[in-house]
Amino acid sequence: MSRISVIGAGAGGLAVAARLAAKRHEVTVFDTADRVGGKLYTLRRDGFAFDTGPSLFTLPAVYRDLFMHTGPPLESEIDLQECEPGFAYQFGDGSRLELPGSSMGRTVAAIGDQFGPSAGESWRELMRRAADIWRLTRTNVLGTAIRGRRQLMSLSRPRDLRTVAPWRSLHDMGTDALTDSRLVTLLDRYATYSGSQPRKAPGAFITIPYVEATFGMWHIGGGLGNLADALCRRAEKAGAQFRLGTGVRSIDTCNGAVTGVVTDSDEMVPADIVVSDVDSRRLPAMWGDDASSTQTDSYSGFAILAAVAGTTDGLRHHSVWFPADYDGEFTDLAAGRPVADPAIYVCRPVDPQMAPPGDEAWFILVNAPRHAPDAPDGHDWSDDAANERYADDVLDLLARRGMDIRHRIRWRILQTPFDLGLRDGSGDGAIYGTAAHGAMSVLHRAQNIGPVRGLFRVGGTAHPGGGLPLVGMSAEIVAEEIGRA
Repeated sequence: MSRISVIGAGAGGLAVAARLAAKRHEVTVFDTADRVGGKLYTLRRDGFAFDTGPSLFTLPAVYRDLFMHTGPPLESEIDLQECEPGFAYQFGDGSRLELPGSSMGRTVAAIGDQFGPSAGESWRELMRRAADIWRLTRTNVLGTAIRGRRQLMSLSRPRDLRTVAPWRSLHDMGTDALTDSRLVTLLDRYATYSGSQPRKAPGAFITIPYVEATFGMWHIGGGLGNLADALCRRAEKAGAQFRLGTGVRSIDTCNGAVTGVVTDSDEMVPADIVVSDVDSRRLPAMWGDDASSTQTDSYSGFAILAAVAGTTDGLRHHSVWFPADYDGEFTDLAAGRPVADPAIYVCRPVDPQMAPPGDEAWFILVNAPRHAPDAPDGHDWSDDAANERYADDVLDLLARRGMDIRHRIRWRILQTPFDLGLRDGSGDGAIYGTAAHGAMSVLHRAQNIGPVRGLFRVGGTAHPGGGLPLVGMSAEIVAEEIGRA
C-alpha cells in the first residue's frame, strides 16, 4: 500500500481520499482551511443557511457508487430530496417557463404547453441527440483519464463524429435545432456551468440539461455542504487522516517522481503519491515549473446572501431571470467588466433547516469576471464600496423584473471573485480554472495523470470538469489509475 498525500479537502479531495483509504492506502489530506468542503460549503448564520458553491445536486449515481464501495449507502448519510419543480425561468419579454425536476417526457410536455408544440418537439429532438452524445462520451471520455488525441479516435467514426460535432458550439447547436429563441437563451446558460462563453463552449454541453431531466435534480436536506461532511466521515472511517489548517507550499520530486510535500511550516511529509485538489493553474509552480497556461480563464461569480423576512408566493427552489439581451452579458464578461444587465439566478430552498420559520434564505448569483485588476478580462473586486453599489444594482434589476425583496432584507453578505480567490487559493476566483472553449477543450483541461510520476489531479479544474458529478468522476478515475500503478 502507498503513502498518499491529498492536497485540498474540496469535494474531489474528499471523494478520492475516501476511495483510496477504503483500499487500505495510507492517506493524509491537507487543507489550509479549518474545515472541509472547499467550494462545497453551506454558510450558516442566525438560523439562515446558504449553499455558497454548488446549489444543485445532479447525477447522484456517481456518489452512490462511491458510498457503495466504501461502506453504507449514500442515503444513510444525507437527506436526499428531489427538486420538484426543477427550475422556473423568466425571459426578457416577461414570459415564463417552469420545468419539472425530472423526466424528459414531462419536460417536453411542459415546454409544449407553455411555448407551443413545435418548441417542445424541437427540444425533444435536441435531447435525443444529447442522449447519443452522452452514450458516446460518458465512459470513453468523461469516465476515463485522457492521454492524448488518439484516445478520442473511438469517436471518429463518421456517424459518431457527426453526432458529437466537436467543431460546433453550444449556441450553434441550439440555434439550428430549437424553434423558439427563448429556448436558445435557456440552453446558452449551460455554458456558464463551466464559466464559458456559449458561442465557444462545445456543443456536447447539451448533455447537461439531458442529465438533469433524465437523472433528476436534487437537494440535500440542510444544505449541500452536508455532502462534504458525509464524505469526510466516510474517509475518516476508512482510515484517512486530516490535517486541516495546514497548507502545502510545494511538492518535492526526485528523478521525475514525487517524494513528498512540504507544508507552509516547512515540514517535509514523505509520500509515494500526491493527489492535488487545488486549482490546476497553480500546480506547476508547486514543483518548480514556471510554465504559464495559454488557455482562457473561466469566469467567476458575484453573490448576495440575503436573509429575507417573510415568504414569497410562487417562488421556486431554483429561479432564473434573463435580461432582454443575453448576448450582452458575455460581451461584458469578455471585456472584464461587471455585467450591466445580467441573468440573475436565485436559489431559495424550501427547507426548514435553512431558514427560521416564516423567513427565507436567498442565494442570488450573477456571472462575473474574475478578480484580476491588471488583466484585460479581469476586474478589481477588492473595493468594498463598489461591491455594495453593484449588489444594490442587482437587487434593483431584480425588482424591475418583478421580484422586489429590497425592503424585506434583514441583512446580507456579499461573496465576490476576490473573496473566492482568497478562499480557494486561486487568487482570481476563476471558479473552474480554465474555460471549456473550442473543439479540443477536453484535451486542454488539466489531465488526471500529472506530468510528474506519482502526481494526480482531481477536482473542478481537472478532467472531466466542474460540478459535483464531474468532480466525483475525477476522483473515481484517479483512484482507479492509482490502483493500476
